[in-house]
Order: sequence, then structure tokens, then C-alpha cells
Amino acid sequence: TFAFQPWHSAIEFKRYLVRFAHMVDGFNRLHGIMRTVYNQYDSLVRPLKKWLDQRGVVFQTGTIVTGLSHSDHDGRKAVTLITCETKGKASQLEVGPNDYVLLTLGSMTDGSSLGGMDEVPNLKGNDAATAWKLWEQLAVSRPEFGRPAVFANHIDQSKWISFTVTLHKLTLLDLIRDATGNVPGEGGLITFPKSNWLASIVIPYQPHFIGQPENVAVFWGYALTVDAPGNFVHKPMSACTGREILTEILGHLDLRAQSQDILRSANCIPCMMPFITSQFLKRQTGDRPDIFPEGWRNLALIGQFVEMPDDVVFTVEYSIRAAQTAAYELLGLKRKPPPVYKGVFDPRVLYRSFMALHDLEV
Repeated sequence: TFAFQPWHSAIEFKRYLVRFAHMVDGFNRLHGIMRTVYNQYDSLVRPLKKWLDQRGVVFQTGTIVTGLSHSDHDGRKAVTLITCETKGKASQLEVGPNDYVLLTLGSMTDGSSLGGMDEVPNLKGNDAATAWKLWEQLAVSRPEFGRPAVFANHIDQSKWISFTVTLHKLTLLDLIRDATGNVPGEGGLITFPKSNWLASIVIPYQPHFIGQPENVAVFWGYALTVDAPGNFVHKPMSACTGREILTEILGHLDLRAQSQDILRSANCIPCMMPFITSQFLKRQTGDRPDIFPEGWRNLALIGQFVEMPDDVVFTVEYSIRAAQTAAYELLGLKRKPPPVYKGVFDPRVLYRSFMALHDLEV
């Protein structure tokens, strides 16, 4: 729930409360939160890609899918052609009668823009969002594909800025540990409640990347209110360079006296993400399509913008569950994804949650 805003979907927030009722009594200790040893790319994506490479899976990067063509037979549609663009060159991929297409709808990171230590990231609009263009094209006069505009056309309600900091002197980590009690990798988000930006940082276990030098440390942060002036840098975060963002964070850590020394050996890269909380925006029935669009034979939709009862978006589990559901059904496998645990129906879970929320001992 760390990224919810007051204007976001109350229904989705309710789903979160129900979905994680069994974890409420451990929130103050982050009990039950699983972390990878390294960053998620090194720990999850790279091993999985290697495993798939060894089995002949072809990854084609730098490619934009621009459209799907289909045929109609016995009242059902089937994708027959995928049109693509690679480095400005158009191409086509035929879909055979025994092929299946899994399509990720939309993208939370589409249109993202990086800044630099002395550079402000740009806020891009829908015209730079290629994943959303495909969804919008497919949804024209096809209600089975949902309503992408509900999620894509409210950038002011879905944008925020994150930033990564690379340190070449590790003094700052010790100062943060002493100021907050958070040991790298063991604590949760450090949120600055008096921040006009509502900024937070998190210090992962070091090294965070495979091959990271011993004298280098990294951490990550973000802010939800990016158009308000800062408390120490009197500019909106959306108008700040990495240097200014890190200056603001150091102010909240009460480290202004050491800021110049820290800034000399740090590199802060801000990233503007226009759609990062688009999956939380208010919605109604039909805005998010089903995994299997009605009337289609060889197509399944996956990602954070499909409808799955009980589970919650902005989680790894949601992406995996959608993909499992799609693959098992299309391939005719007699398997189902693991069911969502419903601790809200367990009186013991409710009792522990009640006691925790009222700050009572169990």
C-alpha cells in the first residue's frame, strides 16, 4: 500500500487489506516480506532468462509490437499476424494454427525518463507510450479488451519520481543507520512524514548488484507528491536534478552539515514515471479485461491490467498468476495457479490483526 493516494481505487485498497490480513500483525517487523539476495533483476530475471535460453526461447529486444491481425472462423477470432517495428524497420510475424499469443497490456514504466546529477527528467505524455498505443488500438470497438484510457489518460494522478543513489564513500550508510536504526537490508522503507514530497528511501543489503565493488553502495528512493516545493530545496521535485533531490533527502536526515562532502562522492539519478501507479486508478467493471477475451481462440492477456478476483496489482504474484492462468488454459494443462490465501476467514488471523491494530499484546 506504500504507493496508494487518496484519489486511487478504494476497491483495490480494500483488496489489499483483505489479501494481506494475515500479515498485519507482523508489519512493524516486516515479518513475512521476502527479499532476494541481490536486486530482483540479478536474482530472478537473469537466472530465468538463462534457463529459457538453454531451451531455445528467442528474446527479441528493441522491438515494438504495433498491431495484431486476426481471422474469424465459426464466430471466434484468432490472431494470425503480429506486426512489429525494430529500429524503425517494420516486420511481421506469422501466427500459425497451433501457436498462442500472450499479450501484456499496458506498462507501468512506459514513457519513463531518466535525469542525472545535474539534469531534470522530462515528463513524457501518452505519445511516448508505445505499450499503451497497442492496447488503445486493440480496444477500439472491442469491449472485450477493456478501456485503456481509464488508466492511461490521468498522468497527473499516476506519476511519481524515483531515484537511485550510488555512493563511492560509504559514510552515508553509517549515518543513516545511526539516525534511523535501519541496518542495510534489514529495515523497511524510511519515510519522512514531514516531507512535502512525501519522500522515502530504502537501503538494501550490500552488495545489491552482482559484481558491485566493495567500496560502492547503492540505495533507492521515491516520492509521491512531486509537484509540491521541497522543505530544503524550495522547488517541486519534478523540477529538481539528482543533486537537488539528494540535498533534500540529506536535509530530512539532518545531515546538511555533511551534505557537500556526501554530494562530491555520490551520483543521484532521478526517473520520472508517468504511469507508475496507473494500475491503482479508479475503475469499474469492464475497465480491466479478462485474461481470456471473449470470442478469441488463441489469445490471452496478462500483466497488471487484467482482471483477477481476489489478488492485488503492483505485485510479482499478480503478474505470475496471470501468466500461469493463461499458459495452463491455452495449453490444456490440468493445472491451476496456487489459490490466493484468504486469511480473512480465519478467526485466528482476525484476532491477531485486531490486537496489532490496537497496539495490544497477543
